[in-house]
Amino acid sequence: MNRTTTDVADHAGLLSLDELAARFGAAARALWPQAEPVVQFEPARRAEFGDVSTNVAFGLAKAARKKPQEIGAEIIARALADGGVRATVAAATPVAGFINVTLVPAFWQRVVGDALREGPQYGRGRPTGERISLEFGSANPTGPLVVVQGRTLSIGDTLAKAMRHAGYDVFTEWIINDAGTQLEALGRSLYARYHQLVDPAFAFPEDGYPGDYLIPVAEKLRARDGDKWLRVAQAEAVPYLAAFARDEIVAEQQAVARRFRVEYDLWQSEKALHDAGAIEQGIERLRKLGVLYEKDGATWVRTTDAGDDEDRVVIRSDGRPTYFANDIAYHFEKLQRADHVIDFLGPDHHGYIKRLDALANAYARPGAFEVILVQQMTLKRGDETLSMSKRAGMLVTLQEVIDEVGVDAARFFFVMLSTDQPLTFDLELAKKQSNENPVFYVQYGHARIASVLRKARESHPAALAAAERGSGLGALTDPMELALARRLAEFGPTVEGVARARAPHRLTKYAREVAGDFHQFYDACRVLTEDEATTTARLGLCIATKTVLAATLAMCGVSAPDAM
Repeated sequence: MNRTTTDVADHAGLLSLDELAARFGAAARALWPQAEPVVQFEPARRAEFGDVSTNVAFGLAKAARKKPQEIGAEIIARALADGGVRATVAAATPVAGFINVTLVPAFWQRVVGDALREGPQYGRGRPTGERISLEFGSANPTGPLVVVQGRTLSIGDTLAKAMRHAGYDVFTEWIINDAGTQLEALGRSLYARYHQLVDPAFAFPEDGYPGDYLIPVAEKLRARDGDKWLRVAQAEAVPYLAAFARDEIVAEQQAVARRFRVEYDLWQSEKALHDAGAIEQGIERLRKLGVLYEKDGATWVRTTDAGDDEDRVVIRSDGRPTYFANDIAYHFEKLQRADHVIDFLGPDHHGYIKRLDALANAYARPGAFEVILVQQMTLKRGDETLSMSKRAGMLVTLQEVIDEVGVDAARFFFVMLSTDQPLTFDLELAKKQSNENPVFYVQYGHARIASVLRKARESHPAALAAAERGSGLGALTDPMELALARRLAEFGPTVEGVARARAPHRLTKYAREVAGDFHQFYDACRVLTEDEATTTARLGLCIATKTVLAATLAMCGVSAPDAM
């Protein structure tokens, strides 16, 4: 669709919000240069306060030796002497230390025009030049992805998409933990399941993985190899069976991740790092940096220097590397391709933060590693709480959740709360086709707009064509129209805030706010009217809102349906 900008004259001389803040800041500095005040405008907390506000007057009270109310009035008077400020500001009022500003309607009309012109690129940040390694969702290759991983997959992928939109260069990673003792237990478990196909009484290992998910793996192994492994001793068979099970399980994990709309740039095998000698090289690198020492026959790394409660073993007394040794090698590799490394870990991994800080310090890259802990979740079906334990074989897989509630609901619900908050996921609520279900509420907003546009294509084709070009936006003056436009203006800053604060849950909140503002606008303002100018302007607002809703949902991994 070819879009051009119109109504340019209506917007001539308007400042952007950043430019407006700079002009108010210049006015404040001219009055009190010794204080070096800086102005930042934020959306007003209540509509009656105006559109945006700043608390700069509070910060100047001591230096100016005046009441914040008086300071605000003087800043406003000086700022309004600027022609650009006068063209952009409809009203400015000092209230209890705040400067509340109402912007002219043309300011918000321009926002709608920007969204129409830029389409899916609306709100995109300029490239920051910062390369980010983002690891999330990683699970042991000993079983299917479970519902807990679904939360981390959703949060990590949403953050990656938001950071890319904000201008970061993001590389997503998954570590396959296939170098530890859990693989031996997996091999013994498959050995037992394989034998049980012939002898159901064959003993299952106490430390095995008892879930039924290994039965089809055993059946596939037997279909390939026949009775071969019935004649091979367990000790000899386990390495081969562990590798077979790992490959089958990882392939399933990858398939489920793709179904969940999550793609990774790299699936890194820990065993591959061992085979390539990266573990030994990583240890030797730290040795040369002088942060290792020997004690009790083991090799230790000084992590207490970074605030850890004790130093950590990297090579055991029997010569075997610890899990932390694997981290050393892998994280050094990450640093070669990234300026900043972010790891999502479970709440029981708090101790890893200081260890990674110690590594970053040793590599002369302090602060390069960042750990985000994702709190536990509870799965419910109405009033029933579902048990989840891989070792006990009581699994609720991500696949099952997708089958029951769909990808859209699962992705949205998993992201709704901050990572530092435990999540209760109610499967029954996620399936409801009503406004009580937040994802349904947001998707319905998008579908409602699509319905309006379909009708307009039949009844108002000329107005729709003009709206798509961004024409006639000067007719947007109703308070409900401007309130929705103000919300659309928050899209870019919201995405940037998500990226900076690592807070993808803000996107689901924003999506609900946009949908709520649209529903209120739609109920109060008829879109398809007998007045061509009104219809054109409101259709433009609808198209811009549809663009923002679709972009926000896409970042959350949720579809934006045109009909429901």
